[in-house]
Amino acid sequence: MLSIDLVPCLSDNYAYLLHDPVSGAVGIVDPSEAPPVLAALAARGWKLTHIFNTHHHFDHTGGNIPLKEATGAVVIGPKADAHRIPGLDTGVGEGDTVTFGTETGGVFDIPAHTTGHIALYFAASKAVFTGDTLFAMGCGRLFEGTPADMFAAMRKLEALPGDTRVYCGHEYTESNGRFALHVEPDNADIQAEMVKVRALRAAHEPTIPSTIALERRTNPFMRAANAGELGARRAAKDSFK
Repeated sequence: MLSIDLVPCLSDNYAYLLHDPVSGAVGIVDPSEAPPVLAALAARGWKLTHIFNTHHHFDHTGGNIPLKEATGAVVIGPKADAHRIPGLDTGVGEGDTVTFGTETGGVFDIPAHTTGHIALYFAASKAVFTGDTLFAMGCGRLFEGTPADMFAAMRKLEALPGDTRVYCGHEYTESNGRFALHVEPDNADIQAEMVKVRALRAAHEPTIPSTIALERRTNPFMRAANAGELGARRAAKDSFK
């Protein structure tokens, strides 16, 4: 299995450092800035070989060019957004695969937050990288897509095995959980999860990864009955305090 380490960036972003111990391949998912990634690589004595992007926003791609210049790593990202991914070498989309060392990852198109958003799924390592589409107990804002797009994305991700670990783009879990409790105040799974989340955040610890099974039980957007309900919930979350 791949080793996966969180690399905190900016104020609340996570990039993810991947390492295949068999081949020595080293990847970073959604590097918003280069310095924390370079520091993580130096601490481990690793050389970056791959840069993966889930979507074009600068807080997920801002480190692409300096990291590519420093290491020669190849940049892999959504082909639908090829013109908006800095340094892109290989564009991928629904049904494509990516080779990373000895492991092969699958690609899903999950447009909603942005029109070109993808997820990367490494089945052997039981890990999916969802960028800003699926968060722990939440979903991304609909900047370029529609509620129907997000509803379809949730169905794709929901169908993954329950023990798949969910690595998302930001530490939003506590805020998302408060909204989830607002939507489903009697949901015992959300109540129990929020006890854990609050303890982790009080200790300045990350709440990521989640799992697909946990999201099925606690995520009000994955649990929405239809696109209309999801859209209404997303609109309510946009102004939720």
